[in-house]
Amino acid sequence: MMNAFVAVVDGNGFARAACKLDVSPPVVTRAVSELETRLGVRLLNRTTRVVRVTEAGAQYARDCRRILASLVDADALLVDMNAAPRGVLTLTAPVLFGARFVTPIVTEFLGNHPEVTASCWFLDRMVNLVNEGVDVAVRIGELPDSSLQAVRVGSVRRIICGAPAYLARHGTPTTPECLAGHRLVSVGSPIPAPEWPTGVNGAMRAVKVQPRMTTNTNDSAVAAAVSGFGLTRLLSYQVADQLHAGELQIVLEAFEPKALPVHVVHREGRHASPRARTFLDLAIDRLRADPRLH
Repeated sequence: MMNAFVAVVDGNGFARAACKLDVSPPVVTRAVSELETRLGVRLLNRTTRVVRVTEAGAQYARDCRRILASLVDADALLVDMNAAPRGVLTLTAPVLFGARFVTPIVTEFLGNHPEVTASCWFLDRMVNLVNEGVDVAVRIGELPDSSLQAVRVGSVRRIICGAPAYLARHGTPTTPECLAGHRLVSVGSPIPAPEWPTGVNGAMRAVKVQPRMTTNTNDSAVAAAVSGFGLTRLLSYQVADQLHAGELQIVLEAFEPKALPVHVVHREGRHASPRARTFLDLAIDRLRADPRLH
């Protein structure tokens, strides 16, 4: 009934509506009449030559178009949900996180879905999902307001750590100020002088440090710390394996800032492609179950 009424309004008559719907004009006439009877409202004014929509009918037609469009979307979504994932899945994550956490998920996903290929952008920069055509991203830190969809999967700590052998030789710092007497390895630019954020009872403050070594990669900072050269500051996931193996030890734990959330972010909502939606389900499940993110 609803689609017959909208077809009459859009076609300015029953004959055109019948042609569009591929039925006879009496069928369309009967459907609209039954709709008016059920609603108790006149939707159309009819004469022998002209069909005009009433004010109530015009409003109802607008509502009907929205409802019919939603039904079309629902049908398309259901078809997509039952379709096998295929095509190219593009995703991004920070370099080390991508290598250690995301790559195993991607290979598992591709093994289960042979018609999908993956393009992995593991970069230590913020990728714009919409402008750069990326389906899924892992974000570490608080998220800005946006139209993107985000699911929290864990958190990571900002820690200072060193090798047990280094701590045995040089002592364990007990306050952030003690860092001035230690060899430090910093990731990032040496100019201006780096600052390592610390926290006490929820209050944040930054401590300026003078590193003996500055590097542009997290891997090299980890290697230097494991070798016993000095202390470094990294995210907990970046040294999770070394901490578990006893190669590194956390110091100044009482002065750690608030943990940073980890989110899986995507851009298509409920209209996401089957490949993106299926990957999201797997990634969220695997990352939430990983003890290194809790």
